[in-house]
Amino acid sequence: MKELALVMPVYNEEACIREVIQSWLEELTRLKINFYILVLNDGSRDNTEEELRHFDGYKGIRIINGHNNGHGPTILFGYHMAIEEAPWVFQVDSDNEIRPDHFEALWEKRNDYDGLFGNRQKRTQETDRKLVSLLARGLIRFLFGKGVKDPNVPYRLMRSVCLKKIILKIPIGTFAPNIIISGAFALQKLRICNHPMTCWGRATGTTKLASWKIWRSAVLSFLQTFEARYKLRKL
Repeated sequence: MKELALVMPVYNEEACIREVIQSWLEELTRLKINFYILVLNDGSRDNTEEELRHFDGYKGIRIINGHNNGHGPTILFGYHMAIEEAPWVFQVDSDNEIRPDHFEALWEKRNDYDGLFGNRQKRTQETDRKLVSLLARGLIRFLFGKGVKDPNVPYRLMRSVCLKKIILKIPIGTFAPNIIISGAFALQKLRICNHPMTCWGRATGTTKLASWKIWRSAVLSFLQTFEARYKLRKL
């Protein structure tokens, strides 16, 4: 079995995806980790799939090109695969906003925790996204208690045995599963590390949500989080 399974959802990242994957390959190799990288192309409409062919045949990398199911369902699909591959699961997005620089610190501290989460510092966001992020933090704290400071951060290292119990309670079509997972870690009183890190901001690619859709998506996410809270209390 591998030591680490890395889950990376991808959507329209032709400009940077090769650089991102290569940077993670180099860092995990440098740390001498026995790893497995699962790259999930969520129906990209640009040349992402063509760029990913560069890694065909690479040891330790599996690339799955699928239909556009959405960021949340893609992450959950990856988690369900990853928990069977390694005792530790790490999720990171493919937009290069948070780079491998901080991973070594998480990996070195892993034995003392069940989940190690990035806490993005001085993050630049549009007003709507910033408000939604603040509401998400408040909602998670209210429903689940103190725990993960940045509940939707796409930079998280989690014990598979803990993650498995949680994701089995989360429907595969959930819009923002990472928020619910963060809350579940607090609810179950698991050992949590919040690690401050630099967020560089998106330089390439596209986001799936136009600004006018942000609030509609936030409402959906909040409703799903309320529903998940009821299911997760039975763990």
